[in-house]
Amino acid sequence: MDLGSIFLILALTVVVGLFVARPFLTRDVESAPDAREHDLSSLLAERDRLLNALQELDFDNGLGKIPAEDYPAQRALLLQQAAAVLRRLDGLQGADRGGTAEERVERVVAARRADAAVAMVGGPGSVRSGAAADEVEELIMQRKKQRQEKSGGFCPKCGKPVQKSDRFCSVCGTVIK
Repeated sequence: MDLGSIFLILALTVVVGLFVARPFLTRDVESAPDAREHDLSSLLAERDRLLNALQELDFDNGLGKIPAEDYPAQRALLLQQAAAVLRRLDGLQGADRGGTAEERVERVVAARRADAAVAMVGGPGSVRSGAAADEVEELIMQRKKQRQEKSGGFCPKCGKPVQKSDRFCSVCGTVIK
């Protein structure tokens, strides 16, 4: 091998080495927004987790599953954690949403309670007032009463329910007296 080939191989090795090492030597400017988006995403997930925990704590307290002396301390701790997450979110988003972080947490929890109450009264996707729900309950009770008035007892042979107007059992065909 002559000296020119050795220099050519050496030059090629240096060029390939620099090409391979380039990502390690240059500063990656594009990774900063990805890190910011990741932080934002993790903070939003943490906020949702804390709001769900607050809602479940309130629900459990309403059912009496949590001792009355433990509830205020647990709620205060969750509110502090949620407020801290909201402050960090404000720092990342750079926007003031009005009010303190604690007040915003309380507003969000109250809104979720209202949504849950509407969903329980009217079902998913429907908004019913308390009066409308009472009307529906009244109609259901009237329908049940009408069905009970039509009931004629049971078939003496098979025991299936029969109507007052039935002369024969619809299941076994026995004559109803």
